[in-house]
Amino acid sequence: MSQEQHCPDATVSLEKKDGEVGQRTSDYYRVEPTLPRRFNNPGWFRGYRFKEPNPLFRTTNMDYGGKPPTVHEMPTSFHVSPHAFSNHLVKFGPYRNTGINTNTEKSYVTGAENFITCFDTLNFHPSYRTGGPSFCE
Repeated sequence: MSQEQHCPDATVSLEKKDGEVGQRTSDYYRVEPTLPRRFNNPGWFRGYRFKEPNPLFRTTNMDYGGKPPTVHEMPTSFHVSPHAFSNHLVKFGPYRNTGINTNTEKSYVTGAENFITCFDTLNFHPSYRTGGPSFCE
């Protein structure tokens, strides 16, 4: 993707409404030449708050996240993380266990620790009747 797709205001100049030019990170700090333009222009970012929250549930993180970033909070370097893990998942899919299942099924009727089959005639539950409806007597 190009830089204009990430930041739609990339073609807009840094002129503010009252005539002063917006601050850049490179004006205050030494930045790498590979730094994307959106990190060099903190004016492109806005705060995340749209409406005033309920004062009972207001937190300090909401105050901090509602403010737009300044030049001193913007990164001066950008390192792309490798996509080897995601590319592997796209090719082969998630891990699938193909081992043999050695657990016995637990009965929902008689409980988790009591595994009863129809061949156990001494401890046979009436809901296992094959000839008619399963009524418990």
